[in-house]
Amino acid sequence: MCKIFSRIKLLSLSIFLLPVQLFSHPSPEFSPVEYAAENVKTIVFGKEDRMLAYPVLQSGTDDALILSFDVIDGEGGTLWYNIVHCDRDWNRSDLFTSDFLEGYEENQITDFLPSFNTRVSYTHYRLSLPNDDIRFLISGNYVITVWEPGDTDTPLLVRRFFISEGSSSAAVVFRRPMKPGTTETHQQAEITVSTGSLTVTDPYRQITLTIMQNGRSDRMRAGITPDFVGSGRLEYNTLSDKTLMPGGNEFRYFDIKTIRQTRQNVRTIDFVNGIYHALLLPSEDREFKPYFFNEDFNGRYVVAMEESNDPDREADYVWVWFTLPAYSELRGGSVYVAGDFCGWHHGPDNRMTWNAARGCYEASLLLKQGWYNYEYLVIPAGGTEPEGFAFEGSHWETENDYLILTYFRDPTERYDRLTGIAIANTRAGIRH
Repeated sequence: MCKIFSRIKLLSLSIFLLPVQLFSHPSPEFSPVEYAAENVKTIVFGKEDRMLAYPVLQSGTDDALILSFDVIDGEGGTLWYNIVHCDRDWNRSDLFTSDFLEGYEENQITDFLPSFNTRVSYTHYRLSLPNDDIRFLISGNYVITVWEPGDTDTPLLVRRFFISEGSSSAAVVFRRPMKPGTTETHQQAEITVSTGSLTVTDPYRQITLTIMQNGRSDRMRAGITPDFVGSGRLEYNTLSDKTLMPGGNEFRYFDIKTIRQTRQNVRTIDFVNGIYHALLLPSEDREFKPYFFNEDFNGRYVVAMEESNDPDREADYVWVWFTLPAYSELRGGSVYVAGDFCGWHHGPDNRMTWNAARGCYEASLLLKQGWYNYEYLVIPAGGTEPEGFAFEGSHWETENDYLILTYFRDPTERYDRLTGIAIANTRAGIRH
């Protein structure tokens, strides 16, 4: 009788665990560093009908984030993803999944379609957040990881995004810097944070700001503490250099919305070996040139084509050739062509090579049809972030977006709350 009872208990336990075994799927090891596999292109993380929006979601609203991307020459099929909550420094939070998500820990991306009538074959994927499978419970920094079933060693895609609770607000005014050596080249924000109903007992430890220029991780200042604390408000003034950042320049641009004829800053379009090639006009060195304003997307891009209303599936991929004339090869560093199209990363794919015979730097990138912003960056040998203003210059007048993120740590909770996000423009003011 005892043996029979033990078998019944074992059978019951097996039945209880069966759904977990059926529906769980091993995920890659977590990393907060943004990444895209070589065959993953055209990653857009924005909002419906506002794809130039930043990956920021306000809790308590009906807004949704849209993550879309292409897998080149893929077989198609369902992909898996998971979402992890992080602290203000992008370390994994000490939370259970059920603390920050309502739904399964791992889910599938089932919205995908093959490309249609293109020279380069790809599968276009699309994911809306939140969705029927998950709902966000708390504010903070989040990381989404996407991978192929059966391949958990390396993810296909890793991207960061933000959920704000809107319990604090920030007023931003931009001042021309007064620090010697930065007056002509940098920008500085004067910020006042209203803490609202937050219970703040130690503002210098509980509250920090992160500032991102145009949503870029390589143009970011984190862990900023206030210069002055008043009743219900925190001030970050321009007497210190905590909010001081290089202004950069307006972005370069080109238009490949059509492959039937050349558009802005494209010299020729040729069809070679079964694929289109777009040769851009040679770029000029702007380092010592005066500032000139032109409308841009602040380093981002828009997928589009003139011959179709469905560019997600019907836009083709084009090899785009960049040429940057220079008097000589730079010593002690590498030159990159960069923009949101490469996630602002600096790697072999977007590193330029020196052509001594032609006296220029050259690079080629496989890009989807559309309208693009880009710039040139110099990374010093052994470094990971751009330095100086070679080829581009930097000006205090440059139009830029700044994301102001306010983090609050309640001593009774185990995570950093993202209490507010303000998006301020150096020319247009504040957008919430």
